[in-house]
Amino acid sequence: CDQLKVFVPNSYMTGEKTQPVPNPIAYYMHRSPLWFHSFEVLTNHFIELIVPFFLFLGRRMCVIHGILQILFQVLLIVSGNLSFLNWLTIVPSIACFDDSNLAFFFSSRQGGVKDQVSKIQAKEAAGHKPPTHYGVVIRQVLNASFGVLIAYLSLPVIINLLSSKQMMNTSFNPLRIVNTYGAFGSITKERTEVIIQGTMSQDPNDPSALWEEYEFKCKPGDLKRRPCIITPYHYRLDWLMWFAAFQTYEQNEWLIHLAGRLLMNDSLVLSLIAHNPFQNQGAPRWVRGEHYRYKFSQPNGNHAADGKWWIRKRIGPYFPPVNLKGLKKYFKERDWPIQ
Repeated sequence: CDQLKVFVPNSYMTGEKTQPVPNPIAYYMHRSPLWFHSFEVLTNHFIELIVPFFLFLGRRMCVIHGILQILFQVLLIVSGNLSFLNWLTIVPSIACFDDSNLAFFFSSRQGGVKDQVSKIQAKEAAGHKPPTHYGVVIRQVLNASFGVLIAYLSLPVIINLLSSKQMMNTSFNPLRIVNTYGAFGSITKERTEVIIQGTMSQDPNDPSALWEEYEFKCKPGDLKRRPCIITPYHYRLDWLMWFAAFQTYEQNEWLIHLAGRLLMNDSLVLSLIAHNPFQNQGAPRWVRGEHYRYKFSQPNGNHAADGKWWIRKRIGPYFPPVNLKGLKKYFKERDWPIQ
């Protein structure tokens, strides 16, 4: 299914191993037949490129749009830990349903919301409308003014959208009212992970040095740990580790800052970590980053029989071993506190 990633959201819908933090359902969806992934791609394009135009085709089609969009977002929620993004996307879809669609949520008792609305509608039907106040006129003028402003500010966004050199996550005005947003600017066909390790050894280059791994709260690490379920919660650090894995540590200086805080046994940073292998030993002398390629094990295969959800292969070092002494100058140049 890697060859079918022609539209980024599809990779999360199908449970691809390239999600930031896959959940257990993603493990099984990733192994679906090729025809099923092809169907998902077509469904994804239909819902995201065709269905939005249902909004302009009358009440019934608007309701269908709301139903399809909500079901689509629920499928994404079930198949991946995409934080609160899909939950927020459901909210505007609720506006597709009018009073008759949502009436069953409200009581029909006298004096209730439904009863009061019915009385107001009956008065309006009889021609008894409340007098127009200046406040209503002012609100209408403000609404129209804001509409014109947003339309004007959207022009460079639309031009960017049609450009062959489209920019993502970019603002086009100082107030940042209108901008281009994409949760993922790019995505890889293979999953790589940065594994943070520490050692108490005096010499990090000693072949007998014992390197122990820090375990994050949700991102893949321990091969036998089941993928987590956290939606709609968001582990920001775990997501950043995913982005860093297909870049370099020079592009992610915060990783060296993280390593330095781990060398100090910083309690705030350790609260973001699921397992500290040096909890009862004091701070490690050295910390390094190792680069691994991860992929899901095959259900009912040998690795799965051993309790492994993941298979990994070492790519090489991600960042070299560092200690506090060597990081002092690096931290001071950036005004980062260090012991």
